Amino acid sequence: MSISMTLSPVLEAPPQIQLHLVAALLALLLGPLALYGPRRARWHRGIGYAWVAAMTITALSSFLIGHFRVIGPFSPIHALSVYALWSLWVGVGHARAGRAAAHARVMRGLYWWGLCLAGLFTLLPGRVLNRMLGDPWSDLAPVLILSGGAALAIRAMRSRDRGGRTGRI
Repeated sequence: MSISMTLSPVLEAPPQIQLHLVAALLALLLGPLALYGPRRARWHRGIGYAWVAAMTITALSSFLIGHFRVIGPFSPIHALSVYALWSLWVGVGHARAGRAAAHARVMRGLYWWGLCLAGLFTLLPGRVLNRMLGDPWSDLAPVLILSGGAALAIRAMRSRDRGGRTGRI
């Protein structure tokens, strides 16, 4: 099995998909720095603002993508975009009110459930990232999605076992 990757599916995609992809990748990369770095570090707030902006653009740009229409121009994934926007609003509100633990819990949940889990679904056959990664990914996509979903579920259960604590921020 040879793995061949090509950027042509991304470069040929409509601008709204390109915007969505760039914002999501930026949020994916900034997330661990913003969410698990030292809270009192000078750069935490700046990276946090950049992450919130990237997440906002990712969620809003999803409404411009309507390839899997179920209800009018929307699909079930758009409910996740509404969840992301609501979580951002609530998480920033917690930060402004000085509720650091609640802020961290909301933002980390958004990262894992709203970004990472949703990101696994981009590997489904027919999606731009699946085409970019090449044919071998078509066979692996369901396995990666199920194993990633299972890992997130186990993580959530362990977090609940610790009394819902998400660790330090």
